[in-house]
Amino acid sequence: MKKVEVVFQPFKLEDVKEALKGIGIDGMTVTDVRGHGRQKGHKEFYRGLEYQVDLLPKIKLEMVITEDRLEEVIDTVIKSASTGKIGDGKIFVYEVVEAIRIRNGDRGEAAI
Repeated sequence: MKKVEVVFQPFKLEDVKEALKGIGIDGMTVTDVRGHGRQKGHKEFYRGLEYQVDLLPKIKLEMVITEDRLEEVIDTVIKSASTGKIGDGKIFVYEVVEAIRIRNGDRGEAAI
């Protein structure tokens, strides 16, 4: 099993969710987060004063999937989250040793 963690632009959330739903991926956790990569934020003006905004709003989507779905999920996320501009986000993939459904004790792939 693999855990896929995706950090991307907030306005792309519905596109990503719908694309994943289109390939049969329903289980996911979505969190509002803030951060920056190479883009390093931007400057904003408020009441005539300039402010450096270095932590930008992002969405973090997490899901655990079977290994055979990994490339399909990655391709789907890239197509649905990409704008072609700096700040589109990142995808991280982790190995999952075990998954356990609390309700009935199902383990492994049966739990996801």
